[in-house]
Amino acid sequence: MSLRSTSVDARLALALVIGLALAGCQKKEEQAAAPATDAAAPAAAATSEALEGQVDIVAWPGYIERGETDKNYDWVTPFEKDTGCKVNIKTAGTSDEMVSLMTQGGYDLVTASGDASLRLIRGGTVQPIDVARVPSFVNVDERLKQGPWHFVDGKNYGTPYQWGPNVLMYNTKAFPTAPKSWSVVFEEQKLGDGKSNKGRVQAYDGPIYIADAALYLMTKKPELGIKDPYELNEAQYTAVLELLRQQHPLVHRYWHDANVAVQDFTNEGVVASGSWPFQVNTLVANKQPIASVIPDEGATGWADTTMLAANAKHPNCAYKWMEWSLNAKVQGDVAAWFGSVPAVPAACKGNALLTDTGCATNGFDNFDKIWFWRTPTAKCEKESSCVPYSQWAKDYIAILGK
Repeated sequence: MSLRSTSVDARLALALVIGLALAGCQKKEEQAAAPATDAAAPAAAATSEALEGQVDIVAWPGYIERGETDKNYDWVTPFEKDTGCKVNIKTAGTSDEMVSLMTQGGYDLVTASGDASLRLIRGGTVQPIDVARVPSFVNVDERLKQGPWHFVDGKNYGTPYQWGPNVLMYNTKAFPTAPKSWSVVFEEQKLGDGKSNKGRVQAYDGPIYIADAALYLMTKKPELGIKDPYELNEAQYTAVLELLRQQHPLVHRYWHDANVAVQDFTNEGVVASGSWPFQVNTLVANKQPIASVIPDEGATGWADTTMLAANAKHPNCAYKWMEWSLNAKVQGDVAAWFGSVPAVPAACKGNALLTDTGCATNGFDNFDKIWFWRTPTAKCEKESSCVPYSQWAKDYIAILGK
């Protein structure tokens, strides 16, 4: 099987995921991955706020750690001891997968990025939260409290968790000098090591990656008039798709599993990719010749929100987790592990794992330079009409299927 494209099964799976999400399917089947209630959980009291003994969460890889990889990074065990709520985690590699899992049901919370959160809100899959039940919400970064990816019609649909950029990760042996442009992953060229980039780059396995290509073209081809990578008219969108088709022969793998992406840099000769800081941190910790940069064109990024399912079976434990997740110590530990920026600025000082320079290193001051993920819609502000996410999804599957 060629690694330069996803397998047939993977493409079919992605198509199913997107189909579920776009149709707004409200299938309520029992989720096989959702564990049974912990028998040791405290007995429920006869009050509406009695703790149910567990909470089931869909999260990005590396977002919820219990010390299994590194004992220093464990913000689950103390929560379980403090509340009696057992934390069950289901990881998802893409926003489409998150939307599908939450639509099927069986989970209480999801750490959703902006390209999923609005679909979850509009589909009625998540509910507004009672901010009064999350006292630490007052400590959230003011830039995030009413982020348009979770604050809709005057209501908060969750608590901010972490945020950050999609960085350009590169092998320092192939790039003795840090690359300044995303062109190294979009256009064939000879790299600093004298070799072509063909077959040596990765691209993200998700339709939202179309925005990364659009962001590159905002600078590369200003005559297109792209003002927002998530708001593309037909002509702009056609140009972006052409760039992605041109990129296809360069791509060793379209990744959605962060750990597989790491392995490609370690064992498969990949030297450049759009990446989460998580992969960068993992590879650097493994003594690999890896660094990252935000190129001159800027970067897309994510501001993730912990959202409560509309039909959550364990809402009280879920509210306890949302409050716990905004603890400054937890926020700092997550940021140190994932390479992200805390949603609570107080976490930037006094955390031994993050250190007092960690927030600056992870991009605290780059907020205004990031084009945060959000769901493209036909109705948009900067164009008379825009290509909606449903079309993005169909066309990206077609590109991956070549």
